[in-house]
Amino acid sequence: MADVRVLVVDDQTAYRRALASVVTETDGFVMVAESTTGEGSVSVAAEVQPDLVLMDVNLPGISGIDAARRLTEGPGGPVVVLLSTYDEDEFDLEGCGASAYVAKAAFGPDRLAEVWAAASR
Repeated sequence: MADVRVLVVDDQTAYRRALASVVTETDGFVMVAESTTGEGSVSVAAEVQPDLVLMDVNLPGISGIDAARRLTEGPGGPVVVLLSTYDEDEFDLEGCGASAYVAKAAFGPDRLAEVWAAASR
């Protein structure tokens, strides 16, 4: 089976690097690109065609929620997982197309594999 192609989107360099490390250290996943904005994620995704997008909710410009909506609106779009330091109930995630919300503090290799497995069913 081919590796899951991952796009990481976060405006904070340290956390973007941490996410990239989790992806590259997790068997079956490979980093294909990164972006710092919601708008950039839409452009980059069109170019690299990721299977999975790990995206911060709070981004400059359009939010991760709006970017998720754009990325998943057509057929064949990537699986989008939203991440934040805030509680999930602080956001209106209804209808944005994201398959999961994960608190940044809870994200790691096991959680990455879990959200992918759940979204791939």
